[in-house]
Amino acid sequence: MNKIKIGWSEVSIVPEGRRVNLLGQLYERISGEVETPISVTALALECGGDHMVFVACDLGTASEKLLKAVREYLPDNCGFDKKKLLISAIHTHASLGYADCMDSFSSSLRALTALMPEGVKYAPHVTDTSADIIRGEEAKQFLVERIAKAAMEAWNNRAEGAYACGFGRAAVGLCRRVCYDDGSAKMWGDVNSANFTELESGNDSGIELLFTYDKTKRLTGVVANIACPAQILEHQNYISSDYVGKVKGLIRKKYGEDINFLCMISPAGDMCPRDMIRWVDSPVCKNDPNIYREKVIPRRADPSMFDIKGCELAAKRVANEILWALDDVTEYVTETELVHNTLTVEMPLRRVTIEEYENAKRTIKEFFDNLEGDVSYEDNAHMQIYSGIVARYQLQQTMDLYPVEVHVARLGDIAIATNPYELFLNYGNQVRARSLAKQTFLCELCCGSYGYLPTEKAERGGHYSGFVGSGTAGHEGGALLVRKTLSEINKLF
Repeated sequence: MNKIKIGWSEVSIVPEGRRVNLLGQLYERISGEVETPISVTALALECGGDHMVFVACDLGTASEKLLKAVREYLPDNCGFDKKKLLISAIHTHASLGYADCMDSFSSSLRALTALMPEGVKYAPHVTDTSADIIRGEEAKQFLVERIAKAAMEAWNNRAEGAYACGFGRAAVGLCRRVCYDDGSAKMWGDVNSANFTELESGNDSGIELLFTYDKTKRLTGVVANIACPAQILEHQNYISSDYVGKVKGLIRKKYGEDINFLCMISPAGDMCPRDMIRWVDSPVCKNDPNIYREKVIPRRADPSMFDIKGCELAAKRVANEILWALDDVTEYVTETELVHNTLTVEMPLRRVTIEEYENAKRTIKEFFDNLEGDVSYEDNAHMQIYSGIVARYQLQQTMDLYPVEVHVARLGDIAIATNPYELFLNYGNQVRARSLAKQTFLCELCCGSYGYLPTEKAERGGHYSGFVGSGTAGHEGGALLVRKTLSEINKLF
């Protein structure tokens, strides 16, 4: 056993005096004000001969190209192994987009564009090209510098301390895929139908918690692992860290403004903060082509989980669990063991058949034959399943496998494992259920952003998040990822 050293840092990623190109919807949005500040939070852990530097970002994605750029930007004498730097995203849809923000290899819109007849073009929802908007390479470099600063500061701030473990339970993440009696499913599907049968999966209300302290047992930070993306304010036109930022604010209100908060989003690709059964609508979601309600029945339920009031309620639910768990802390760990392994997993590309490809081309041709005017974001959304098939068929001619970065670590009796997908809940459940660790922290959208990784049931059900263009891997890849992650975790225990 060795003394543990802990370091924290938080760096703002609000571009001062600039607007941002908001990432996360099929339609373009430009930010107005800052609703809740966005930042990057870094936690450095060192024990014995091993270490890790974990940076959680208030971003929609943390692409492999962003990770590579940060590692290249860091000086060679930064003091830690750059391969042990991890970058994750809370998946807020109210933060800045940047160049190379996805690692999906193939683009459905690019495939659709390539098939457009002469004279037809894509017409963006927003065409603001003002110089005060930070986007593309400039936004990426801005993030690289801020993330690197946070990582370096956390490493340099490390000092002997202690940690404690906790657990909470809050119903924040709920299944967002709706199943029907013909075997189909829809993301955000309408349940007010005689054909509605069930929600596609359950949910995980458990919250894995880790608290850090200095040598005097003064609280310095909170790590919370929650199976729900930060997607309540996802259709708004302002910058926000969503419910995650509000949780941080509530913790600081009780324990002080210098308390750090790092949120790891657990596998939750099919989860959302909304109750699909007791649906409460909001005008802000009307531009989302995947959300449609012919008739909305008023419900006595949560406030709209598209709006600030709902966001505040979700944050209170999570924060209350954290605060209660902090009150129960009696055991502090000062000496422990840390083993941190970085892996490369060769993932199989999800494939399509020739028949699917030919049918998709015919459907796209018929679409253009009947199109009047240019292609809108609604058109792109409706054709994504077909343009995604075309893009995948073209890609699979030259690619079968692709490498992804996965981290697996042991900290005392805790396991930590990452993946670079919007990984469906059941994969995370499979890992946790069979992990030999006393507590297992799982983090999605970490060190890459390769889209959704659906279950076999979701693939059969189809629709957004289940069809091939929604991600790069299918259920065979999900099973491989589970086996590999479990094997690496259980070797450490």
